[in-house]
Amino acid sequence: MSKHFWQTIGLGSIAGFRSMTAPALLSSNLLKYHPHSLAGSPLRYLQKPIVAHGLKLLAAGEMTADKMPQMPDRISPTALLGRAAAGALVGTTLYKINHGKQLNGALLGGVSAVAATYLSYFLRKKTTESSGLPGGLVGGLEDILTLGTGLALAKGTHAGEPESRRWAL
Repeated sequence: MSKHFWQTIGLGSIAGFRSMTAPALLSSNLLKYHPHSLAGSPLRYLQKPIVAHGLKLLAAGEMTADKMPQMPDRISPTALLGRAAAGALVGTTLYKINHGKQLNGALLGGVSAVAATYLSYFLRKKTTESSGLPGGLVGGLEDILTLGTGLALAKGTHAGEPESRRWAL
């Protein structure tokens, strides 16, 4: 399996935990690598500093809003659709950069996000119930886990950096 396949699963899963974090991390990396394969594509905007910084602000806002009691569950249809879309965006972009089939990337990223959404929902619910900790505190710990894992995936695997053509699938 190719590196961008695993990056898509990883960042797609991060989108399932926090929808804006995965696109923000990828966009931040694209500022560094600036792959030419996005030229002429609507995805090229992810390489713009204003988009990268805007996505970071949205990610921070999402992490803050997540602790509010009036926020709907992440598995509600609208929230789930947003997470799937974020995973699909990340997957499409990674596959476009590496000359793969963008539809495959979108599907892989979207499915990874949906699976991680359900996993993170039930994990947070169970952790809150069994530990007796307030939901906001458990959500804060989830933010730390999501951001730390996301940074390791994005920076550590150089997400957004084009792979050598001989390894691209």
